[in-house]
Amino acid sequence: MRVALFCTDKANALQIRLDNRAAHLAHIQATGVVEMAGPLLDANGEMCGSLIVLSVETLGDARAWAAADPYALAGLFEKTTLIEWKKVIG
Repeated sequence: MRVALFCTDKANALQIRLDNRAAHLAHIQATGVVEMAGPLLDANGEMCGSLIVLSVETLGDARAWAAADPYALAGLFEKTTLIEWKKVIG
């Protein structure tokens, strides 16, 4: 199943994101379940969140992946939402 993970950063948390970016990217690489991902941008073009599409067996697997993400462990996110997603185009 595919799961979309939407994450909104806490206000004024860009430095937390930058400090943990390498570990976050290593987590993506090591786990092998991310189909696509990228930062959300604010009106100034600054990173302010994440959109990640996971390919996992269960929603529980997606929750576990999100909880182990170094960004989440560092307290970057104000809000996270996980929802099953069906790929239609692309």
